Amino acid sequence: MGLKIAETCIYTTDLDKAEKFYSDLLGLRLLKKDKDRHLFYKCANGMLLIFNPNHTNNVKTEVNGSPVPLHGTNGPVHLAFSIEADKYQEWKGKLIKNSINIESEILWSENVRSFYFRDPAGNSLEIIAGNMWNYT
Repeated sequence: MGLKIAETCIYTTDLDKAEKFYSDLLGLRLLKKDKDRHLFYKCANGMLLIFNPNHTNNVKTEVNGSPVPLHGTNGPVHLAFSIEADKYQEWKGKLIKNSINIESEILWSENVRSFYFRDPAGNSLEIIAGNMWNYT
C-alpha cells in the first residue's frame, strides 16, 4: 500500500490576506475557516491547509477528545501547483495582471516548465505545467 499526500500546510499570521489571495485570485474552494486559526481549501484530490502559527504553535486544540499536536513555522515555505500545459500562459498572465511578480521561470525539460511567485505571507509558490515527476 503506497502513501499519498492527503494534505499539506503553509503558515501565515494574516489569514484575511491569505483568504483573499487563495480564494479570489487562485480560485481555490474554501471548505472551512476558523477565525485567527486556519483556512482549509480543497485542491484537486487533496487539501491545502493554511494555519496561523501564532495559534497552532501556542493553543492546544482537541478534536473529539484527542489533542492535535502543536505545530507551526515562521518564514517562507514552498508549495507547487500542477496545471495542464495549455493553461500555463493563462495562469502566468492572470498573476501578472494582478501585480504578482514572477520571480523565476524554469524550463525543466522539453515538456515541463514552471514559474515561481509569492503569496502575501512570502511563501514561495510554483505553478508547474507538465509531469514534473515523470513516474507512475
